[in-house]
Amino acid sequence: MLEAGSRFEDYQLVIAGAPSIDDKFYEKYIADKDVKIVKNETYQLLSHATTAIVTSGTATLETALFNVPQVVCYKTPLPNLIRFAFNHIIKVKYISLVNLIANKEVVQELMAERFRINNIVNEVYKLLPNKPARQTMLDDYKTMQEKLGDYCAPDNAAISIVHLLKNE
Repeated sequence: MLEAGSRFEDYQLVIAGAPSIDDKFYEKYIADKDVKIVKNETYQLLSHATTAIVTSGTATLETALFNVPQVVCYKTPLPNLIRFAFNHIIKVKYISLVNLIANKEVVQELMAERFRINNIVNEVYKLLPNKPARQTMLDDYKTMQEKLGDYCAPDNAAISIVHLLKNE
């Protein structure tokens, strides 16, 4: 993910560091890169972000609620086995909360064999300012946000996900 992000030289690469992980953990990955680490300020970081490369989880929904176009990345062991499981065993279509709530692919999910530097670069490029895919994603975010409603979005998200899991 860092290698892909570093290909966009006109942008500052920033990691939203996990507060419980010591900075020394990150040092081995960022030693030779122009990368900043920001902890405990994820929402402030998102409010200034142009595009994001996000791991799956609550972060995908938070990123969408801040209207930041994103690519969801999830490195997996044994990528071909994981893809087989997703195609034949696992009952959900998506891994990101954004896509689960929207019940369609709003954000690209690069997991298993699709988790490759060139794929990440290509998808991020499509989401830069003035690119059509950026506006499409922002429009889909708006639709997803309307689905969540104004009242207690986390509860509405949970209800939508449970409904999808029971009916899909």
